[in-house]
Amino acid sequence: MTTQHEATRHLAAVSVAEAITALPGPFQQHTLAAVNDTTVVRLARVEGEFVWHHHDEDELFLCWDGSLEIQLEGQDPVVLKAGELFVIPRGMRHRPVADKTAHVLLIEHPDTKQYGS
Repeated sequence: MTTQHEATRHLAAVSVAEAITALPGPFQQHTLAAVNDTTVVRLARVEGEFVWHHHDEDELFLCWDGSLEIQLEGQDPVVLKAGELFVIPRGMRHRPVADKTAHVLLIEHPDTKQYGS
């Protein structure tokens, strides 16, 4: 039996480079893939400062290109360069900041709201 999720999956490779060119602007996310109904992979351009926020679940940032800083409330910031990842624990207030354009893959729960809880 095929679930609705399986029926809507595209059986093709996803080009991150092509998806980057289609992003409409900074901090506007695009979902690239869904995994097991519990996880999504989203792409976002980071430029400037995003708002402080938190999530009720962990959030994984994988820096695809460029570099960015993830500011953490009450902690030292984490700097990510291309190919590096960082998991923000649930409940931790944070905000991504980039002086120059960077692209990130976000691995998170499908219901995660961009501006947090």
